[in-house]
Amino acid sequence: MFARRITYRVHAIQRMFERYIGIDDIEYVLSTGEVIEEYPDDEPYPSRLLLGVRRGRTLHVVVADNAQDNEVIVITAYEPDPEKWDSTFRLRKKQ
Repeated sequence: MFARRITYRVHAIQRMFERYIGIDDIEYVLSTGEVIEEYPDDEPYPSRLLLGVRRGRTLHVVVADNAQDNEVIVITAYEPDPEKWDSTFRLRKKQ
């Protein structure tokens, strides 16, 4: 399905387990999701926030891109909080 290797950080696995988000959900968002924020200055790799909908469930997935090793690193995944995001879950609300 993917040309790039997917690596899951321990934090991501813990949060996925707590939030009932499966690997298939993550891979679906990675292949179909929309980049809604980019963090080019993140270290050690630039990262981005993806928005996707899987089985009617809105998900945000944060990944880092290790281009040198052709690797996508999953940092975390969650259902966005409607109190913190607009109705499309694309824009953060002003706090």
